[in-house]
Amino acid sequence: MRKTLALALLFSPLTLAQAAIEVSANSMMRLPAVGSALNVDRLEVADNGTLLIPAGLTEIQIGQLILGQQAHLSIAPGESPVRLQVDSATLGNNALISARGAQGTYTKPATAGRSLTLRLNEITEGELVVDARGGKGAPGYAGLAGADGKPGGCTWGQASKGHDGLDGGDGQPGGAGAKVRVEVPESYPLEQVRVLVAGGAGGEPGQAGEAGKGGASKGCLVYSTSAAAAGKPGQSGQPGSSGADGQVDIVQF
Repeated sequence: MRKTLALALLFSPLTLAQAAIEVSANSMMRLPAVGSALNVDRLEVADNGTLLIPAGLTEIQIGQLILGQQAHLSIAPGESPVRLQVDSATLGNNALISARGAQGTYTKPATAGRSLTLRLNEITEGELVVDARGGKGAPGYAGLAGADGKPGGCTWGQASKGHDGLDGGDGQPGGAGAKVRVEVPESYPLEQVRVLVAGGAGGEPGQAGEAGKGGASKGCLVYSTSAAAAGKPGQSGQPGSSGADGQVDIVQF
């Protein structure tokens, strides 16, 4: 698998300059998390390739952008807005610029899509697709199963009832969609611009805890202990709410 990342030797802690970046087909590359600005003369992501842009890069300028079929330019989730300016873009079929929010976990909530200002001075070919939807909410916790009851003794006592299962937790809310501004030439058809800024789906409800089994019957020489009733199952949680939709502003110049 061939990857090429050629960066100029001259750069400051805040800016990577005079870079040529190439991601080969069916491969993935992540830019180094150095600085907050990136100036690229030529950036090419071949078919089915992905270039991951770290969260710390907020100012990106590309001279020539070439995205192959189903190629992805993926901006990591983050709170700071990103500005991406491209002098000339060639976009393959189903190529995508992504700024989606992160999916929620049991310890972290879903995040909003990354706010983005995208300016393309020239688009020589292809449809522009931007995905800045919010992240999906985390699922609810599964309810614990109830403990089983205990069987009775042969000379005294009776079997105990099974314990009730606990309720499942509610799913967590999805992240909000991003605020996206797209600037394209007046000659570029607006019907070829597609921007996705829906809020993330809410998390799935937690499953109900199963009921504990009642204590089993126990056969004895003198008499038999009756079995006890099972507990009640818990209830499933509620699905999480969807995140708020973002905002799209498309400008022709």
